Amino acid sequence: MTALRQGYGRSLLATLALLLAASGAVRLGHGVGAAMALQAETPEMAASAPLQCAEPPERLLEAIQARGADVSAREAALRDRAAALDLAGKAIEARLAELQAADARLRETLAIADGAAEKDLDRLTAVYEAMKPAEAANLFQTMAPEFAAGFLGRMRPEAAAQVLSGMPPEAAYSVSVLIAGRNALAPKE
Repeated sequence: MTALRQGYGRSLLATLALLLAASGAVRLGHGVGAAMALQAETPEMAASAPLQCAEPPERLLEAIQARGADVSAREAALRDRAAALDLAGKAIEARLAELQAADARLRETLAIADGAAEKDLDRLTAVYEAMKPAEAANLFQTMAPEFAAGFLGRMRPEAAAQVLSGMPPEAAYSVSVLIAGRNALAPKE
């Protein structure tokens, strides 16, 4: 069995060597035809005038010129459009800058207004805290429960407790419910 394998291996090697030699011969002979054709050219053939192409037909020339004019017109239109877009872009940028400046001014105004409103609420809360609890209770029971709950929620706990204790139980209960539930819907996470 070993001798059979050795014989098979030798014939396979011989076949491969033969194929490689044939491939090399084909590659060497490939450029020979072109080289022979170049060498076959005689000096008379080299000195003759080059071939002249015929003039293109008039319709072809007109079509090419019309196409060139069309392309030129399109290029001009594209240049005009690019200039218009550039101008519009600059106008948009300027308008955007104006809007951003207006937004900044509006934010400043709102911050001032919010600060002033907060100061007013703080001052009014301090006034209610300074009142006698019985007088404040009479005043708070005439207020809408939501309005009263807002002020009682801002007051010190001791002052708020004295005011609530002077209010009728129904009014004190409704204000307490509003104070307890005002943050019920706030996100927990």
